[in-house]
Amino acid sequence: MMIVFTVVFTVLLRNNTIERFPIFVLIGVLAWNLHATAVMGCISSILGNANLVQKVYFPKEVLPISVVLSNTVNYLLASIVLFALIVVLGGNLTISVLFFPVVLLVQVVFTMGLALILSAVTVFFRDVGIIMETVMLCWFFLTPIFYRIEDVFPTYARLMYIFNPPASLVSAYRDILYSGGMPGWDFLFRTFITSVILLVVGYFIFTKVSRHFAEAL
Repeated sequence: MMIVFTVVFTVLLRNNTIERFPIFVLIGVLAWNLHATAVMGCISSILGNANLVQKVYFPKEVLPISVVLSNTVNYLLASIVLFALIVVLGGNLTISVLFFPVVLLVQVVFTMGLALILSAVTVFFRDVGIIMETVMLCWFFLTPIFYRIEDVFPTYARLMYIFNPPASLVSAYRDILYSGGMPGWDFLFRTFITSVILLVVGYFIFTKVSRHFAEAL
């Protein structure tokens, strides 16, 4: 995906306004892949383990959470390639890289909250997976993976960050790994608060409806 985006936007479309575009786009691609694969994977986490849910008593929230954590491990492994590419292409790694785990933690909390809600709702409404495929496609293009929000939505850039937490997370990753600076603390703190609220709400909804999983399955 990094190679395709680089060829399309720097060779075919002759867009050279973003320096070190491969690094720029790979940071966005990896962050989005963690979000998308975890969200789509968690949707069927309860349905896919129906026999286990019906026969064995255990904390059912472990199923969607394990999907998020396994994708987080995949992201960390992929980040090795990212850091290697940054070094090879002359990136700007500074002491701010120490804040990388902080941004990752915020993203994991946000994704877990979403995972709990979607995995629970899917048990009762089986079309959620189909709907989310379309939602994720739209969400992808509204998240600055291969562009800067300030270039595309200069007037509404701040609102785009406010209403799209993954956009703030991608921006924070780029502040740290691409620009070598500190993340925007206002956006990151707001995204953290949003993520914690989403996790609490997601856990509440999941525990409320999980007692009816066996019947619905």
